[in-house]
Amino acid sequence: MFRRFGSQSLFRREWSSAYEALQDCRPAQEKLMQLYIQQMSQVERPVLAIDHTAWLRPHAPTLKERTYEHQPTALPYGIPVGIGQGYSTIAWIPSTIGSWALPLRHERITSWENPSAKGAEQLAQVCEYLQNRPIALFDSEYGCAPLIKATAAIAADKLMRIRSNRCLWSAPLSYSGRGRPRTHGKQFKLNDAQTWWEPEQTRESLEPKLGRIRLRKWDNLHFRGSPKHPMTLILVERLEAVTGQLKTQPLWLVWVGIQMPSLAEIWQLYLRRFALEHWYRLAKQTLHWTVPKLSTPEQCQRWSDLMPLVTWQLWLTKDLVKETRLPWPKSLSELTPGRVAQSMLPFLIGIGTPTVAPKRRGNSDGWQPGKARTKRCRYPVVKKGKGRFQKSPKSIS
Repeated sequence: MFRRFGSQSLFRREWSSAYEALQDCRPAQEKLMQLYIQQMSQVERPVLAIDHTAWLRPHAPTLKERTYEHQPTALPYGIPVGIGQGYSTIAWIPSTIGSWALPLRHERITSWENPSAKGAEQLAQVCEYLQNRPIALFDSEYGCAPLIKATAAIAADKLMRIRSNRCLWSAPLSYSGRGRPRTHGKQFKLNDAQTWWEPEQTRESLEPKLGRIRLRKWDNLHFRGSPKHPMTLILVERLEAVTGQLKTQPLWLVWVGIQMPSLAEIWQLYLRRFALEHWYRLAKQTLHWTVPKLSTPEQCQRWSDLMPLVTWQLWLTKDLVKETRLPWPKSLSELTPGRVAQSMLPFLIGIGTPTVAPKRRGNSDGWQPGKARTKRCRYPVVKKGKGRFQKSPKSIS
């Protein structure tokens, strides 16, 4: 964003002014979130997506609380781990198609937190102000018993993908009156079809783009660590049109909630989660979220708080801007976030800016001769523990 508007008349100050603003400003996260949620008041059943990503800073030893973060790599033998800071995002997915995802909270995952705990905390914060019960979408990393228990008291339905090597259990049989009551029933291994029993519901459909889809559903299953929270298991399989064999890897979904959508709708509902992946790409490539070389975690968080604000401004102006594009891209009936960002400059010039022109105050005197320079403190990379949910330390040195 600095590079995009650095030479424009709308951004008349120097780079240093932007960094000073990030050091001095204090964005009101709660008020901004409530302002975003006001735009969702008419939505009958909002769909939320929760995920996390990494802001890599491998060459910043003076940045406090850097951790080891997962980073996908295109190299065949590359290590999918980088050094930086993780950020958790909860976003509203406003439409059934397209790449729009509107973040409600975009916060740093501290060295004593993990993505599952942070996602559960963000979901509770958002649901406190929502008028209608939402549906929260999670990726396979969140499909675990600790998240189920952490979100059990939150007024939200949950749809999550789970890994194909997980093992679930059915409800136990009725108590016989002797010994300790059983907690688990039959074992259901996702990667072992011999342990499956007849599903409660089976459905096949022919989709225009994906072809033949087979859906199966099993009720009243649970994780080993959360036996008091029953779930509905859904298997989505894409089959060959002629042979009926699996065309791709199966998709396992778990539903935890009150009123589940129909079997034909629920697997397509999960696909809306990928709009959040498009927003991460927008934030990093178009909004230049990871470009500034900020020196403290607080400055990084303040800069990150502006990313949802900018995205909501793009969403609210998508019907007001006139599309601006290069000759080779085709025109779009529904503008994407990136296309709206390309078309924003004439709109911003039209509304102007309320700030006055900066006044030159002369050149700085510079560093005083003979004044000692102190090196900034170097911090080691924090290696998190194995536990999913960790407690915050009393003090961070």
